[in-house]
Amino acid sequence: MAKLLLHGDLDHPATLSVADLREWTQHRTAVTFDCATNGPQRHVFEGPLLRDVVTDAGPAFDARRRKDRSRFLLAISGGDGHHTVLSWAELDADFAGSPVLLATRLDGEELDEAGSQLVVPTDRCGARYVSAVTHVWFGALSAPGLGC
Repeated sequence: MAKLLLHGDLDHPATLSVADLREWTQHRTAVTFDCATNGPQRHVFEGPLLRDVVTDAGPAFDARRRKDRSRFLLAISGGDGHHTVLSWAELDADFAGSPVLLATRLDGEELDEAGSQLVVPTDRCGARYVSAVTHVWFGALSAPGLGC
């Protein structure tokens, strides 16, 4: 059974299976996106909001401070070597509130063996749809050094 590692600046990092991801409220979304190799894709995904999964893991920011939250990033990796990055502000309800999913079902089929899929319903391009998610890293962007 496929698993993903949720790690980084979190109070409760975890290793999660697709079955574990079903413990969160499941959201359903029908999407259409362009795929560079296969043209337009239409699918129905179901799964928890990535925001809910990370929030339950205890992100290392002061939830009352928007500017603190806005400097955090997520790096997602898939089993095929595909990687992408999201900002926490894209997910946070005080900012963009995008309903990004860690899908547990694709077109009615369970993803237990294949692994969860990152779904970014607001994207017209499928480049950030990561299959067989293996890692979700959460961390803060640090200010660049001002060396001379």
